[in-house]
Amino acid sequence: MKNKTSKSTHALATGRAVLAAEAQALHAAASRLGGDFGRVVTMIRGARGKVVVVGLGKSGLVAHSVAATLCSLGTPAVYLHAGEAAHGDIGVVRKGDVVILISKSGATPELVRLAPVLRSMGTKLVALTGNLRSPLAAEADAVLDGTVAREADPLGLAPTSSALVALALGHAVAVALAQFRGFSMDDFARVHPSGQLGRNLLLCVADVMHGMKEIAVARPGVSLRDVVVAMTHRPLGAACVVDKSGKLVGLVTDGDIRRALQKHADIRLLTVAKVMTLNPIRITPETLLGDALRLMEERTSQISVLPVVGPQARCLGLLRLHDIYQH
Repeated sequence: MKNKTSKSTHALATGRAVLAAEAQALHAAASRLGGDFGRVVTMIRGARGKVVVVGLGKSGLVAHSVAATLCSLGTPAVYLHAGEAAHGDIGVVRKGDVVILISKSGATPELVRLAPVLRSMGTKLVALTGNLRSPLAAEADAVLDGTVAREADPLGLAPTSSALVALALGHAVAVALAQFRGFSMDDFARVHPSGQLGRNLLLCVADVMHGMKEIAVARPGVSLRDVVVAMTHRPLGAACVVDKSGKLVGLVTDGDIRRALQKHADIRLLTVAKVMTLNPIRITPETLLGDALRLMEERTSQISVLPVVGPQARCLGLLRLHDIYQH
């Protein structure tokens, strides 16, 4: 047992040391960020073509992620595998493109050989490297400094801190471009139409809510038993309580019923008014799903269902948390 505790303590110390080393590397990269960063952003903003991000091995994985982030924030980009480029994939490159070449050493043979070919195609070259005196840096129009004092692993060999710094520099370029272009929430939604983020930004409560014909509805004076029966036929987790004009006055949830059963031995004489939540939190059909999600989740006690109301608090239906996430 003591041995296990010792190993666990050692693992925790190692984990903290790795995070501290990587955080320090990011801080150092931020502090030395200079004029070439602005040149890179300006270069891409003024380019007639797209951004091509090139890498190999771990740098290739970083390059792939950077290209995806650029696209996600409104800058057209593609990933190009450095090894496959010389076997036909370089055909994706066009005159007017900006190419970001990622290599910690700046001497990766596949990238070094590729640089003059890319330049001959009429592209601008950016080197993202940890060696500012490398062959790749010498070929580039601008250089992003990915230097790290040391990798975070005990041997100082695995691309840990260097990969993180390269990724962060790519993110910095993508975000700066998005900011300069006035990339908005609507723009973000348009490039994420199928994901939850896009769904939250594009759809309103009215698009996913359950209307009055689909939900359990009751008057305050109705017996609790009748509401339980109605909620069984329409199992959405709640019943809306309305007055004669259809105005929402309360809400009965599954939780309210369970609490009533715990408190009362015989619920046959109970009315809805005795157990309902009076004037519950409600939402309008025009509300974006993202705003509805925050209203339901960002609370000490999460809300799983909300009544939907129109003008004069007229009840229109119910929205469940499940409806927001459902695809």
